[in-house]
Amino acid sequence: MQTAARVTHLPPYLFLSLDQMVQRERARGRDIINLGIGDPDMPSAPDAVIALQQTVNDPETHRYPEALGSKRFRKAITDRYHARFGVDLDPETQVISLIGSKEGIAHLTWAYAEPGDLVLVPDPAYPVYRAQAEFTGATVYPLPLLPENHFLPNLGTLDPSILVRSKLLWLNYPNNPTGAVAPRAFYEEAVSLCRQYDILLCSDLAYADIGFGGYRPESVLSIPGADEVAIELYSLSKSFNMTGWRIAAAVGMRSAVLALGQVKSYLDSGPFTAIQNAAVAVLDTEPDAFIRGLNTIYEKRLNLALREIRAMGLLGEVPRSTFYVWFRTPPGMSSAAAASFFVQAAGVALTPGSAYGVYGEGWLRLSLTVPFVTLEDALMRMRQALSHRDNR
Repeated sequence: MQTAARVTHLPPYLFLSLDQMVQRERARGRDIINLGIGDPDMPSAPDAVIALQQTVNDPETHRYPEALGSKRFRKAITDRYHARFGVDLDPETQVISLIGSKEGIAHLTWAYAEPGDLVLVPDPAYPVYRAQAEFTGATVYPLPLLPENHFLPNLGTLDPSILVRSKLLWLNYPNNPTGAVAPRAFYEEAVSLCRQYDILLCSDLAYADIGFGGYRPESVLSIPGADEVAIELYSLSKSFNMTGWRIAAAVGMRSAVLALGQVKSYLDSGPFTAIQNAAVAVLDTEPDAFIRGLNTIYEKRLNLALREIRAMGLLGEVPRSTFYVWFRTPPGMSSAAAASFFVQAAGVALTPGSAYGVYGEGWLRLSLTVPFVTLEDALMRMRQALSHRDNR
């Protein structure tokens, strides 16, 4: 039986393909260090674990969740936005719970995009933005992220004929895969542009709390009037090592929250209430100390990676956030060839930049989500493999 064209035309999902490659090599008896997937290796925030253990025994949490998310969860999100970003939100009309940000990306796109529309998607970018736009029949219009522009899209060069057809603009800062960050002036420009052309600005703030050297990411909603044109996805996955819990929220523009809720009402019933309660426990108990500890660990790993990648002669830009290093491929190698080389010659899995888009060619992404000694071993293997290659 033939699947729908929307499935047939999709490339294999990046991280599934990467995981399958690693599993194949391990099945052959090889010791593979996987630096390709950004999945925190450290335990979830203790407050979340304790709260879940306590609340899961309450039969009330076993029923269908509230449609938009529990009142406690939505209030905890608005309190976090006030404390962290200085942004005031109405928990009743400007917050909706999500079963992870990926779910929100999908349903938000379905709520707005349709055939004939353009969706402005950065390139390189998290592949889900593009895939969901294509699911709706909309056309993806790529926005190149180039090192000479610090991996920010040049919004000022977009032709008005493109902008009048555009329905959504996806932004993701701090950025996956490049590690780039957005200055406030860029967000001001984006908000102004979206207001002028009636485009929904979708900000994926997945790395909201990761920062190095004192850097703290901003929310686009801190720009005055942004909540009239923007919706932002705030996830607990990366900030609190809770990727497997699947808990996040969409916040901001009231009509976008309403539209997202309408789509979701036909497709899911929201996150498990006990998990929402666990998220509340994290957000309500001064989480910044946990986040500072997390950032200290990532920064130590980052400094190691930067030193070793610089010694290989491959260093790109130094990231101020995320837990990735975006660096150049060895001379003469494509991204795919370089990723294959490091698996075969070093037993280290990296993500080829081309998997994130055309403008990712020539780059590799390394994830810092392994223990320090494991990362040290991986980088040593990579350096030795390159040295042997150069000496042939």
